[in-house]
Amino acid sequence: MASAAAGHEEKKDYIIEHLLDGPDLHTPFGHIHLPHIELFGYDISITRHVVMMWVASLFLITVFLISTRRRGLVPKGFANAAEAIILFIRDEIARPNIGDKAYRRFMPYLLTVFFFVLTCNFLGLIPYGATATGNVSVTAGLALCTFLMVQIAGMIHNGLFGYWKNLVPPGLPFPVTLILIPIELIGLISKPFALCIRLFANMTAGHVIILAILGLIFFFKAYTIALVAVPFSLAIYLLECFVALIQAYVFTMLSAVFIGMAVHQEH
Repeated sequence: MASAAAGHEEKKDYIIEHLLDGPDLHTPFGHIHLPHIELFGYDISITRHVVMMWVASLFLITVFLISTRRRGLVPKGFANAAEAIILFIRDEIARPNIGDKAYRRFMPYLLTVFFFVLTCNFLGLIPYGATATGNVSVTAGLALCTFLMVQIAGMIHNGLFGYWKNLVPPGLPFPVTLILIPIELIGLISKPFALCIRLFANMTAGHVIILAILGLIFFFKAYTIALVAVPFSLAIYLLECFVALIQAYVFTMLSAVFIGMAVHQEH
């Protein structure tokens, strides 16, 4: 009984650790402890989610280099699928929201965000993987990148002073202008905050639901519950695969919308 309880506890701990960041990496051969690093009193240790981001970056760089090595008139394999996604992002996301003249400048950023978020999302769905986008620090960093891109886009296309001056429509009474200035500043901050929380919450929710369903097996201490819990968990897992794709699309879409709003302030 004690060994069975210990096994149940180990399984539950593993599921919880799959949600959280940590100083070790799970592998089929055991745990690999990652190095602990401090610089000037700040903890900059390599964590599980940092490794997953490195894996996602290395995977994307390697795959795209290999798939674009032989350029032909008709792409094949992964290059064909990547081209379809790139054309979709260009024609359905970037061009309609940013404009025909300005969208090309921001395509590299939008494509990078989409493929990086998508890869990180799917890495959390494979065995021994971890969802880096389920870490609020990671999503906050991505949202900060979009925030900076929005400000840069606005200042490039409207000028440094013109961008900040046009945050509030001209010609309004002075009391109204005083009210709108803090509202617009709050709006600038709330946009990246919404991106951060939306991605973090959606990628974490599926894991929490799976944890709750599988936890019923150990809570009731009846393996017959598994006949219901496991199919439900599988259904949630398949739903998470769909959510992983949708969240990458939503993050890219909202980034393009915010950039377009900064570029075309007159709208």
